[in-house]
Amino acid sequence: MSEATVAKVALITGANKGIGFETARQLGALGITVLVGARDLKRGEAAAAELKRESIDARALKLDVVDDGDRKAAAEAIGRDFGRLDILVNNAGIATEDMSSNSTLTTSEETLRKIFETNFFAVIALTGALLPLLRKSAAGRIVNLSSILGSLTLHATPGSPIYGAKMFAYDASKTALNAYTIHLAHALKDTKIKVNSAHPGWVKTELGGEGAPMKIVDGAKTSVRLATLADDGPTGGYFHLEDALPW
Repeated sequence: MSEATVAKVALITGANKGIGFETARQLGALGITVLVGARDLKRGEAAAAELKRESIDARALKLDVVDDGDRKAAAEAIGRDFGRLDILVNNAGIATEDMSSNSTLTTSEETLRKIFETNFFAVIALTGALLPLLRKSAAGRIVNLSSILGSLTLHATPGSPIYGAKMFAYDASKTALNAYTIHLAHALKDTKIKVNSAHPGWVKTELGGEGAPMKIVDGAKTSVRLATLADDGPTGGYFHLEDALPW
């Protein structure tokens, strides 16, 4: 059976709930096999079972992104079961700060390290572990779930939508993630792999809260679009839906 007749394989981290789960659902609805990455395997299995009831080929994968053993085991399992990976959506992330005030002077080194460990360093480590499998894809796609809060331009512009939102550790981790997107895309520019950052929007999730204007179904659309880009699509970009964002 040729690769052209085999379903694409996508790994979505933090996919047992929220935007990650909806991303898995929308990719699965396109006929893509989705690997539901979850820190808690039972929750991942429950999420995969829900997707299977919608006739989606979904499989749970135990994956705590900050755990090196989990990252290596995930790479080995994907290599054994599929021989390649077509899509990696680095969706998992954390935030612990209050958005209502500038946290720069009160953020502890411990908080910075904890948030960067998940939102930045784990992304680099997992992507590195999976890159050999992504190179085997006919059209590898890497989507780093960033945030508009990672935009230095908008943070520095009075009157911008985020000018008053200064969650230092979280924002800085997403700015660093955007830098990784640019650098990785350049490093892979002569390959078939595309790398982009996605801002999902302000979405009604545990992180976004009930006051957010966007539904989860819409929050997943940017990741899905970037995960399924055509060969002539962009790489090294920063997007919300169809719109490019300022770095």
